[in-house]
Amino acid sequence: MSLLAIPTHRLDRMAIGLSGLCVVHCLATAVWLSLVATVGGVLGAPIVHELGLSLAMVMGVVALGRGIMQHGYTMPSAVGGLGLGVMAGALTMPHDGSEALYTIVGVSILALGHRLNHIAAE
Repeated sequence: MSLLAIPTHRLDRMAIGLSGLCVVHCLATAVWLSLVATVGGVLGAPIVHELGLSLAMVMGVVALGRGIMQHGYTMPSAVGGLGLGVMAGALTMPHDGSEALYTIVGVSILALGHRLNHIAAE
């Protein structure tokens, strides 16, 4: 069916509906971009990284330290400590992508330490 065959009143309603969708799209885009920018600014703040590292260190000391006392193996703690060190070192790097890469590597090494700790406890 061509547009010429559609009655004018129906075309007008369709055009009004399309205009409404345009307004919704524009407002939603503006709100979404503002929200993303705000959340990105908050999550990218240095204090968030420092608090996260502090929490990881406390949990690592407790879990990995308890593991040494429980099963007697120090390797999981050493691996986890290396991961924490890489994470701490990443905080000193510029925010050009290398910080994120080293943080991911450190987190992965730390997770391996916790996994080894879990396996040793079984």
